[in-house]
Amino acid sequence: MTTHAEPSNARCDSRSATPDGALSCGRPRIAWIALTALAPAVWGTTYIVTTRALPSGHPVFAALMRTLPAGILALLASRQLPRGTWWWKSLVLGALNMTCFFPLLFVAAQRLPGGVAAILGAAQPIIVAGLAVAVLHERLSAWRLMWGAIGVVGIALVVLGPQAQLDALGVAAGLGGAVSMGLGVVFTKRWGRPDGVSALGLAGWQLTGAGLLLIAPALLIDGIPTGIDAAAAAGYAWLGLVGGLAAYVLWFEGIRRLPVTPTTLLGLLSPLTAALLGSVIVGEVLTAIQLLGFALALSAMSAGQLAPPSFRFSSRKDPS
Repeated sequence: MTTHAEPSNARCDSRSATPDGALSCGRPRIAWIALTALAPAVWGTTYIVTTRALPSGHPVFAALMRTLPAGILALLASRQLPRGTWWWKSLVLGALNMTCFFPLLFVAAQRLPGGVAAILGAAQPIIVAGLAVAVLHERLSAWRLMWGAIGVVGIALVVLGPQAQLDALGVAAGLGGAVSMGLGVVFTKRWGRPDGVSALGLAGWQLTGAGLLLIAPALLIDGIPTGIDAAAAAGYAWLGLVGGLAAYVLWFEGIRRLPVTPTTLLGLLSPLTAALLGSVIVGEVLTAIQLLGFALALSAMSAGQLAPPSFRFSSRKDPS
């Protein structure tokens, strides 16, 4: 009796195809993996920009500045407004991907020294794998769970140090942010995108919706920071236009075209970029342990894009 498992890595993963059959394999898929990876790489600049350029103690206001201006610009550029159920869907996705995620990200970054926040964020692929089973009814992939766990170990080796501390509020914020964006990713995949609407339009809906939800909390909780200088203005512009609008256009299009669980493994680039920037800007030399962590994380991110290896088992009944 011969039992056939899933297609081998040399062949395309049939589950990679979107409902319309796009990008199941080949060069277009590789190109979109590379383009989508730019989004978490850009998000990796958030920590250095937040700590070096933005006024401290205003995470909700920073989230507002990262969403609403960029969202309005996207609406003006795309000239597309939501229709029907997409009014509330845009608010839900904006709330999950941005309204909840950004403030929690800023809180975790400010309260968890030593890269603990990056560890919690790196767990997002594992969270998404579980959510994809519940929401998208996908099969749980032990292969990608394994690489997700290896990715977390790799990030831990890169960012954890003897100065790392656990702050209860920071840990809660980090986990809450990972779950919030994980839900946003899964529902973005489930709901797709309306016909005739561009990735810019979808990003504009979510950014604007998120910004509208953030206005009252930002003014009531944080208020407007005093002394916003040129560096802070440039930081807000970078986070809004590049880290917000441009990155989310690529991210949402990548989620639409690629399988959701391996795509979230690309998020490992975010803490790796943050660690690399910190090393370059601060002048710290990466240790052998950190370089090993880089290798593990990059291996996990790359291997997670592949289909699980296939095995062919052949068994023969004993004639006796």
